Amino acid sequence: MFINKYGLSYVVDMDLSKCFDRLNHDLILEGVNRKVSDGSVLKLIKKFLTAGVMKDGAWEETDLGSPQGGVISPLLTNIYLDSFDQEMKKRGIRMVRYADDILLFAATYQDAKKYRRIATEFLEQELKLTVNREKTHLTDNRKGVAYLGFVIYSKSVSISPKKLKNFKDKIRKMTPRNHGLSVKEMVEKLNPVLRGWANYFRIANCRTVFAELMGWIRRRLRMKKMKEWKSWKPLHKALRRRGYKGTFEKISMTTWKNSASPLISMALPNKWFDELGLINLEKYNVGILHHCRP
Repeated sequence: MFINKYGLSYVVDMDLSKCFDRLNHDLILEGVNRKVSDGSVLKLIKKFLTAGVMKDGAWEETDLGSPQGGVISPLLTNIYLDSFDQEMKKRGIRMVRYADDILLFAATYQDAKKYRRIATEFLEQELKLTVNREKTHLTDNRKGVAYLGFVIYSKSVSISPKKLKNFKDKIRKMTPRNHGLSVKEMVEKLNPVLRGWANYFRIANCRTVFAELMGWIRRRLRMKKMKEWKSWKPLHKALRRRGYKGTFEKISMTTWKNSASPLISMALPNKWFDELGLINLEKYNVGILHHCRP
């Protein structure tokens, strides 16, 4: 990563107070005008900005800001902050920005303080925005800095523990053992969620995390299948089909710990999930961001 290559040990995590609500309309239109020459587009955007909003059942004028949730608000924010990007580039300040989420990187603590001052002055004086000084913080990136669901370190990128917990909570809700859906139907509902989540977080160094998640998801689905079987008899039939010739145990189909039994894994192997079409997180090429060259 460029952080390690250039020895950028410190990071400034900038926080803008109500950025969308404080975008200056004149500056938005100036920015759009630099990118678009069609006057009708400018008129349309001006109408969008000044259309007003409904608040508590009453209409209010909007002479400042771009509506949060508006279709083009993220685009307008990027156009608005483009001059900030160019100013940082001109000054040789390495940064990343997604909408109003901004990180500045520096080699020394003193440089980081300097960059924070430069960025704050430009954002407030030139772009009429407000930097939240209490939430803007400077840190050593060896401790990691949270950004867009990731934790960025000098030599690696990991998935935020909070995002991982939220994802597992969602999977739990989608795979209850007492639900009327079959395992195959659950797989069909899980796949879009797994695909979207993996495509977003695959840039991190997450091979081990993906493998552990995959094992946990399969285990939850095995538990669901055990619940469908109700007793050990269907398990024994499945084992015979798999060619098992060992001792048959009469294990409970309602106990979570039994979903990790070698017999259950033999009756419902990973190949079985592949046949059902379950997305396999372990097959994703991960760590893409870490292996990129600046």
